[in-house]
Order: sequence, then structure tokens, then C-alpha cells
Amino acid sequence: MLRIAVVGSGPSGVYAAQALVEQSAVPDVRVHILDRLPCPYGLVRYGVAPDHEKIKSLQNNLRRVLEDERIEFLGNVEVGAWGLGPQRLLELYHAVVYCVGAARDRRLGIPGEDLPGSHSATDFVSWYSAHPDAAPEAFALGARTAVVIGVGNVAVDVARILARGADELRGTDVPEGALGALAASRVRDVHMVGRRGPSGAKFTTKELRELGALPSADVLVDPADLALETAYADPAAVPAIVRRNLTVVREWAARPPQGRPRRVHVRFFLRPVELLERDGRVGGVRFERTAPDGSGGVRGTGRYEVIEAQLVLRAVGYRGVPTEGLPFDADRGVVPNAAGRVLREGSCSPGEYVAGWIKRGPTGVIGTNRPCAKETVNSLLEDAAALGRRQVAADPEAALRAAGHRPVRWPGWLAIEEAETALGRALGRPRVKIPDWAGLLDAAQGAASDRPDAAR
Repeated sequence: MLRIAVVGSGPSGVYAAQALVEQSAVPDVRVHILDRLPCPYGLVRYGVAPDHEKIKSLQNNLRRVLEDERIEFLGNVEVGAWGLGPQRLLELYHAVVYCVGAARDRRLGIPGEDLPGSHSATDFVSWYSAHPDAAPEAFALGARTAVVIGVGNVAVDVARILARGADELRGTDVPEGALGALAASRVRDVHMVGRRGPSGAKFTTKELRELGALPSADVLVDPADLALETAYADPAAVPAIVRRNLTVVREWAARPPQGRPRRVHVRFFLRPVELLERDGRVGGVRFERTAPDGSGGVRGTGRYEVIEAQLVLRAVGYRGVPTEGLPFDADRGVVPNAAGRVLREGSCSPGEYVAGWIKRGPTGVIGTNRPCAKETVNSLLEDAAALGRRQVAADPEAALRAAGHRPVRWPGWLAIEEAETALGRALGRPRVKIPDWAGLLDAAQGAASDRPDAAR
């Protein structure tokens, strides 16, 4: 029997486990999916906006994989803690596939970035997604104006949630505390700002159209912001998605305001240079106007503009973080690898693999993780004969428990789901996420999921 540990239960980890058990080259494979959180699904649970029900329904596909009897979910197991580093994992398993994503946001690197009222979009998403590490009252929704720096799908999500009415989110699983804060929000103007033009933005047309369909907010585009967009000159020369995006923003620029209670201002060709302080906290953002440089980038023009704001959220991308004991390329934010095989000092490290964002960087959509995981699994299977000769623990889960870990198994996760459904019923809502560690672990223990003999 080949025993494999997959670290991380997001899409890349689940796709890797699925590829391992469905292949035919090695007939007897057992997979433990280890996750620091007691809940599976990674960013599908804690990164997809609550009003994106279609994308969140991907959990049903991931669930079918995790219910395979050859795969065991072990949540509440933190790699790197309690002596559970890469070396120890290789004593327990024939191979380890790290699918730990890119957990840190990119910083702007400008003065004032750490002022109160300035946050990463990652933290804001974690808050409204009920991530148990999120601070319960971190955001100044008493602000009148918010600036979201970035023009990708995360920025669109954040702007949309800020501009939505709380009643529009009541039918989602957003936690009760966040729903109450959003209901009391005084934010009326949201500026989503990018340093390039719309042809250089990273959002998808579907996300854009959702933003424009909000019943409680006008979406405004200044025609002057579009005047520098060179892609208009020859739209046939740009990809289809860019043409569609250009069509949407031009429609917005031509549409008069409808007088809705909130306004989303989509701005282009503005580069943040400083966050300004007012009364000890952020009070605005100073931007430099940019212009195309003729090589696909932008250059500064020496002209500046200030947008007053009491809340600033940066959404300029994610970055991988090191896992203690694994090599790490700090420049790229990934674990060095060759087709998924971890490289230590330039050589493949037997039994160690990576998949997902920690392998290739934060690029692609959820579905991109499937071929990425398959490539890694193919590399592992090529190494399977040598890996199988290694002596490992007969019962890795028992070894984890002996070391003091208390894994939440699949019945524990099902108990969390039941508790969240019950909480929703009590609040007159379909389902409400439990937002804290204590609540999640209490719900999981109700299923006695920490007993090795608990039924699946």
C-alpha cells in the first residue's frame, strides 16, 4: 500500500487526491488530506464571495471526492506545529504533496500603508467569509468612502460586497456579525482603482456585469479615464475577454446615474503613491495619473489626484509563504520544483511534491488546478516504485494523535455543517457559517470525530 499525505484541502489538494486514487498504475493508494482548519475546501469556502452561489456549489464536486473510502480528511492538523514538519511527514507517509496555496496578500510598498483603516482585501474577504482567523471587528464600515486598490476579480468582489444592501446577502451563509456590520455600514461611495487601463485589468466580464447589475448601486466610469485606452484603436487585435470588458466599461461610461443609494466608481490609469493620514487614521489616497508607455505598461505623468477615503482595501494579488522545512523561492513566492517535484539545492527531493499556487504562483482560475495537480501526480507515480520501498508508519493517524494532534475527521466536518444549518434556522436564514475556532471545534466534537473508530 502506498500512503500519501496531501497538505491542503482546497481544489488543488482535492484534485491531487482524486488523481491519485483514480489512476491505475498503482492499484493500492490511500490518501490523508491534512488541513490546518477543521473545514475542507480551502478558498472555495473561505475565498469565494457569499453571493456567488454557483461557484460555491463546486463544494459538491469536492465533497464527492472526499467521500471516497480511499481518502481521509484530517482537519485541525497544522503542518509545522507540534513537530509535524516535512521530515516527520516523510516518516509517516511514502510521499507528501503540498497544496498550501498563496496565503499572503501583496503589499503596495507606499507610505501610510499601515495606517488604521488600511487593510488587505484578503483580510476583508476572510471576515465576510467567516474564516476563524479573521478579526471580528476589524473594518471601519462607519466610513463614508472606501477605496479598493486593484482591478481583478477579488477587487470586484470586495467592491460588490461593500455596495450591496444587507438584505441582498441575508439569503447567503455570510456570518451574522458581518451581516450586521454591513447592514449598519455608512459606506456610500466605493472607488475601485487600477494603475492601467481596462485592457490591462484582470477581472472577468461575468464579474463586471454582476457589479453593474447591483440594484442598490450605480456604477460610474469617467469617460476621461478611458481616453488613454489604446486597445480601442484596434479592438480586433486584443483577446476576446478584453473586447468584452471594454464593451462593458464603455456602456457604463455612457450611462447616466440612476440615483441609487450607493455609487461604485471604476477608475483607471491611477497609481497609488501614498495613503494620507487624517486624525490618526487613513483619510485619503494620493494617486499619480499614469499613461501607456508604448510597451504594454504605464509611466507616471507627474500629475496627482487625491481621493478622500476612510477605508482602503488593497487587492493587488496573493503571494505564497514559506512552510518551515521546505525550500522557498522568495522572489517568486513558490516552492522550487520540476513538474511538481520539490527541488532542494537544485535536485529532486524524494517523496516531496507541490501542486497549486505554491507550485506555479497565484495564476489561473479554480479549474486550472486540475491539470496542475495531474502533472504533479504523474511525477509522483513515476517515482512510486522507489517511494514504496521506504518504511513508514503503519498507522499515520495514530502517530499524529500520539504526538498530541486532534484531527477533525469527516464526521466532524459533517457535524459542523449540521450546526451551521441549525444556526441558520434559528436566525431565519438558510445557513450561517460559524466564524470562530471554538465554535467550529465544539461542533466537530459533537460527532466524536476525534475518535479513530468514528464511522465515516
